[in-house]
Amino acid sequence: MATTTVRFIDADKDKSIFFATLRKRVDSYFKEKNLSKHYNSQMVLKTIILLAGYIVPFVILLIIKPSFGISMLLWSIMGFSLAGIGMSVMHDANHGAYSSSHTTNYWLGHSLNLLGGSVFNWKLQHNLMHHTYTNIIHMDDDIDDKLILRFSPHTNVKWYHKLQFLYAFLFYGILTLYWTLLKDFVQFSKYTKEGVNKSTPAQNRVALFKIVLSKVVYFFAIIFVPTFFFHLPLWQVVVGFLLMHFIGGQVLTLIFQLAHTVEGTTHPLPNNEDTIENNWAVHQMNTTVNFARKSKFISWYVGGLNFQVEHHLFPTICHVHYPEVAKIVKVTAEEFGVPYLENETFMQAVSSHIRTLHRFGKLPDINEALA
Repeated sequence: MATTTVRFIDADKDKSIFFATLRKRVDSYFKEKNLSKHYNSQMVLKTIILLAGYIVPFVILLIIKPSFGISMLLWSIMGFSLAGIGMSVMHDANHGAYSSSHTTNYWLGHSLNLLGGSVFNWKLQHNLMHHTYTNIIHMDDDIDDKLILRFSPHTNVKWYHKLQFLYAFLFYGILTLYWTLLKDFVQFSKYTKEGVNKSTPAQNRVALFKIVLSKVVYFFAIIFVPTFFFHLPLWQVVVGFLLMHFIGGQVLTLIFQLAHTVEGTTHPLPNNEDTIENNWAVHQMNTTVNFARKSKFISWYVGGLNFQVEHHLFPTICHVHYPEVAKIVKVTAEEFGVPYLENETFMQAVSSHIRTLHRFGKLPDINEALA
């Protein structure tokens, strides 16, 4: 990740007022409908269901001590709920979108700690770097090469990348486990060294202490309590714990990849002056793709992350409003000649992601211009 700040400039003056016009129309929608841009009763109910889906199965495990098969089912429910909390509750709260109350956002944002993560690093990686520099290599951490995975056309192709469209999903399953064990410490060191983390040394000592403490509490609760206080077999707890994170990692990683690592998105490179010759909002439209907008279940479960176009343009609006906001965005984009990228179904998005992984896994053809 580079510490240099990339600037966006309006290369097309006709599109320079696109976002100002769009924002005015979206603001008018909420004003005319007399709606808050934050949570509603639907969002509150979803939060209760997802948190219960994570906590209640764990309590059942402790109290009833079911058979191995039932235990794995309960851990699986926790895995899907873990992903749901991350996408629907934590994500909105840490964007300041869940509520107009800073306190509410703070505490619900720290639901990430229940999953083994750190809010401090997440906000730097996601809110700052990903949302500002979407699909720009070495600026957007989400598209940097991961172990044996290549998510950008601008990094070196290795021989094993040609098979990544086959093995990628296996590695997606270790995301949250890596996050829980190592990623927060790696990121904390990296962001501090490269200047992304602007905190003072004293503030960083406190932040690091909080990260360590949260990990200790997490593993004490999820591993130590079941085995030493409720006498569940350690091996069974570990297997269940790994299953939960494998499911959660699969879901979280895939959903986020379907927004940016699919066909149609661009991966622009800054020029020698560290400038992207595009309006920031148009850049977001070029690098972000929606999927399955008409599926109520997917929209409910993934927290509106199938409306990534709207989320990237309006990250402080709660996702429950995105289906209506999307109508305004699409019409305005068409009016200004700005692309509105989407895959109509979930499976179309998955297929597009697989084809993109396959394309990024091949040596570049000098006769083709990489996106």
